[in-house]
Amino acid sequence: MTKKTKIQYEDGSGNVFADLGLENSGELFTRAQVGIHVINAIKHAKLSGQKAIGKVLNIEQPEVSHLLNGHFSRFSTEKLMEFLNRLELKVSIQISEHKKGEPYKEVSFVHA
Repeated sequence: MTKKTKIQYEDGSGNVFADLGLENSGELFTRAQVGIHVINAIKHAKLSGQKAIGKVLNIEQPEVSHLLNGHFSRFSTEKLMEFLNRLELKVSIQISEHKKGEPYKEVSFVHA
Protein backbone atom coordinates (compact mmCIF):
# COMPACT_ATOMS: atom_id res chain seq x y z
CA MET A 1 0.00 0.00 0.00
CA THR A 2 1.39 3.39 -0.93
CA LYS A 3 1.77 6.09 1.67
CA LYS A 4 -0.25 9.22 0.99
CA THR A 5 1.65 12.45 1.36
CA LYS A 6 -0.28 15.44 2.56
CA ILE A 7 0.33 18.37 0.26
CA GLN A 8 0.55 21.74 1.94
CA TYR A 9 -0.81 24.75 0.14
CA GLU A 10 -1.71 28.32 0.81
CA ASP A 11 -4.91 29.98 -0.38
CA GLY A 12 -4.26 32.75 -2.88
CA SER A 13 -5.62 36.25 -2.60
CA GLY A 14 -7.37 36.07 -5.98
CA ASN A 15 -4.66 38.29 -7.47
CA VAL A 16 -1.73 36.21 -8.67
CA PHE A 17 0.38 39.35 -9.08
CA ALA A 18 -0.10 40.26 -5.40
CA ASP A 19 0.64 36.67 -4.40
CA LEU A 20 3.94 36.98 -6.28
CA GLY A 21 4.70 40.18 -4.36
CA LEU A 22 4.76 42.46 -7.39
CA GLU A 23 4.71 46.16 -6.55
CA ASN A 24 1.93 47.27 -8.92
CA SER A 25 -0.15 44.12 -8.55
CA GLY A 26 -3.50 45.92 -8.61
CA GLU A 27 -2.79 47.56 -11.96
CA LEU A 28 -1.39 44.34 -13.42
CA PHE A 29 -4.45 42.38 -12.31
CA THR A 30 -6.86 44.98 -13.69
CA ARG A 31 -5.00 45.13 -17.00
CA ALA A 32 -5.07 41.34 -17.29
CA GLN A 33 -8.80 41.20 -16.60
CA VAL A 34 -9.56 43.93 -19.16
CA GLY A 35 -7.24 42.22 -21.66
CA ILE A 36 -9.13 38.95 -21.31
CA HIS A 37 -12.37 40.81 -22.01
CA VAL A 38 -10.78 42.29 -25.15
CA ILE A 39 -9.82 38.82 -26.39
CA ASN A 40 -13.34 37.52 -25.68
CA ALA A 41 -14.85 40.51 -27.50
CA ILE A 42 -12.63 39.83 -30.52
CA LYS A 43 -13.81 36.20 -30.58
CA HIS A 44 -17.43 37.33 -30.26
CA ALA A 45 -16.99 39.82 -33.13
CA LYS A 46 -15.91 36.89 -35.34
CA LEU A 47 -13.18 38.91 -37.03
CA SER A 48 -11.20 36.81 -39.48
CA GLY A 49 -7.46 37.15 -39.21
CA GLN A 50 -5.05 39.40 -37.38
CA LYS A 51 -5.05 41.94 -40.20
CA ALA A 52 -8.83 42.46 -39.82
CA ILE A 53 -8.50 42.70 -36.04
CA GLY A 54 -5.71 45.26 -36.42
CA LYS A 55 -7.86 47.37 -38.73
CA VAL A 56 -10.72 47.48 -36.20
CA LEU A 57 -8.41 48.15 -33.23
CA ASN A 58 -6.19 50.54 -35.23
CA ILE A 59 -2.98 48.65 -34.42
CA GLU A 60 -0.42 46.79 -36.54
CA GLN A 61 -0.52 43.01 -36.96
CA PRO A 62 2.47 42.32 -34.65
CA GLU A 63 0.66 44.16 -31.83
CA VAL A 64 -2.47 42.09 -32.53
CA SER A 65 -0.35 38.97 -32.12
CA HIS A 66 0.96 40.20 -28.76
CA LEU A 67 -2.58 41.03 -27.63
CA LEU A 68 -3.99 37.64 -28.62
CA ASN A 69 -1.10 35.91 -26.85
CA GLY A 70 -1.93 37.72 -23.60
CA HIS A 71 1.05 40.10 -23.58
CA PHE A 72 -1.06 42.80 -21.94
CA SER A 73 1.94 44.63 -20.46
CA ARG A 74 2.46 46.11 -23.94
CA PHE A 75 -0.82 48.05 -23.57
CA SER A 76 -2.09 50.44 -20.93
CA THR A 77 -5.41 49.70 -19.26
CA GLU A 78 -6.74 52.81 -21.01
CA LYS A 79 -5.65 51.44 -24.42
CA LEU A 80 -7.31 48.10 -23.70
CA MET A 81 -10.54 49.92 -22.82
CA GLU A 82 -10.23 51.84 -26.10
CA PHE A 83 -10.05 48.47 -27.89
CA LEU A 84 -13.33 47.48 -26.22
CA ASN A 85 -14.90 50.71 -27.50
CA ARG A 86 -13.63 49.99 -31.01
CA LEU A 87 -15.33 46.58 -30.70
CA GLU A 88 -18.60 48.44 -30.02
CA LEU A 89 -18.60 47.80 -26.28
CA LYS A 90 -19.29 50.37 -23.59
CA VAL A 91 -16.87 50.56 -20.67
CA SER A 92 -18.30 51.72 -17.33
CA ILE A 93 -16.39 52.30 -14.11
CA GLN A 94 -18.32 51.72 -10.89
CA ILE A 95 -17.12 53.06 -7.55
CA SER A 96 -18.48 51.53 -4.34
CA GLU A 97 -17.54 50.96 -0.73
CA HIS A 98 -14.98 48.24 -0.11
CA LYS A 99 -16.19 45.25 1.86
CA LYS A 100 -13.82 43.10 3.89
CA GLY A 101 -12.51 40.13 1.96
CA GLU A 102 -13.26 41.44 -1.52
CA PRO A 103 -10.70 42.82 -3.96
CA TYR A 104 -10.16 46.56 -4.15
CA LYS A 105 -10.20 46.41 -7.95
CA GLU A 106 -12.55 44.24 -9.93
CA VAL A 107 -13.48 43.97 -13.59
CA SER A 108 -16.74 42.35 -14.61
CA PHE A 109 -18.53 41.88 -17.89
CA VAL A 110 -22.25 42.61 -18.02
CA HIS A 111 -24.22 41.01 -20.84
CA ALA A 112 -26.92 43.29 -22.23
